[in-house]
Amino acid sequence: MNDTDYMKLALELAKSTQGQTSPNPMVGSVVVKDGAIVGMGAHLKAGEGHAEVQALTMAGEKARDATIYVTLEPCSHYGKTPPCADLIIEKGLRRVVVATLDSNPAVAGRGLTRLKEAGIEVEFGVCQKEANELNEVFFHFMKHQKPYVTLKSATTLDGKTATVTGKSKWITGEEAREDVHRYRHIHDAILVGIGTVLADNPSLTTRLARGGKNPIRVVLDRSLRIPIDAKLVQDQEASTWILTTEEASMEKQKDLEEYGIDVLRLPDDSIETVLALLGTKGITSLFVEGGAEVNGSFLKARAVDQVITYLAPKLFGGKLAPTAIGGGGFQEVEDAIELEIKEVTTIGKDIKIVSHVKGSE
Repeated sequence: MNDTDYMKLALELAKSTQGQTSPNPMVGSVVVKDGAIVGMGAHLKAGEGHAEVQALTMAGEKARDATIYVTLEPCSHYGKTPPCADLIIEKGLRRVVVATLDSNPAVAGRGLTRLKEAGIEVEFGVCQKEANELNEVFFHFMKHQKPYVTLKSATTLDGKTATVTGKSKWITGEEAREDVHRYRHIHDAILVGIGTVLADNPSLTTRLARGGKNPIRVVLDRSLRIPIDAKLVQDQEASTWILTTEEASMEKQKDLEEYGIDVLRLPDDSIETVLALLGTKGITSLFVEGGAEVNGSFLKARAVDQVITYLAPKLFGGKLAPTAIGGGGFQEVEDAIELEIKEVTTIGKDIKIVSHVKGSE
């Protein structure tokens, strides 16, 4: 095995923790000595030991004069845990291979500098592209202090989300719906508009056979129209935030707060203001499952980073049948948001398309 092989193993270890580490990045590490793997580890959860700590603990005394592979630059500062760069120096490793730099301003190259100053051989850039893609949410949040936004929709091949009478269950098959729950598991928050709540009374929880993490449920509701008997209010299965405006009833707010609902008042209901608030709350990733108007608002604000579309092999027809994205739309062709298709797969009878917005990190 060579450097690339060992780094790919470290990347697989990191990827296995997807949905667990926020607001921290996913990181994997492998320690190799004399051609044998003597330690492996991954960062499992914010506040717990970093990947390097796990791998070096497993390696024990064998770490001396070994090579450590890390998918992200070792930290050089005291946070909730001591600096990993110092631990690597202390354990006497001979060589450090790093995939990519940590964009956290508290690290940002300082970790590699400290290792080099200690006389350790440092190799940088092995599987860098893969490492950057793995933590695109983390890097986006570090740069913008706003969540990475994924817009999800499920439509027929003619682009309809319901029939002309509003019937929509179920457009896609069970396999595609299960895949949506996997996305809920790996996101910090899920967002819908009040229209979706009133029409569908959704739970917005993660329902996987082996369990999963529920995202924080965010509802855009400028006038606090959400019913007290809505599942989002009553079920207590996940934290629920209702984003509203100053015009909303204080009495209704108090009623909701009695059920443990967080009501957050904003100076306006623009998408930019919503994302800025979520950023201050530490939400690094946002899964938008709204209706056409909410989706249109995100599109108009150019506040989308990734688009996930499930296409069912069905045709509803009808010029009045709803589509995935509403709102005013763009006037000119050149104003369109351009996408780069990253993945096209078949899930059950449906097709899943994953696209990234061009220019989005």
